Amino acid sequence: MIVTIDISMYPNREDFIPPIKGFIKKINNYEDLKVVTYPTSTVVQGEYIYAMNAVQETIAFCYQEYDMAVYVAKIIPGYEA
Repeated sequence: MIVTIDISMYPNREDFIPPIKGFIKKINNYEDLKVVTYPTSTVVQGEYIYAMNAVQETIAFCYQEYDMAVYVAKIIPGYEA
């Protein structure tokens, strides 16, 4: 099943651009995902398990690399724009 994940990252720091760029760079390293970045969110599309794991691993990486951030995600199973 295909899933679309629309995710926004809100780093809890004044210098918020590097963590956002780090998230985008990391999620783009996964093959077999369609990743489109917009000014307020990043849309990840792919097979459900693979895409969800990629987002989970990317969030864990960013937590270790950049500390605290808030993530807001919309997960739409079975939808591919």
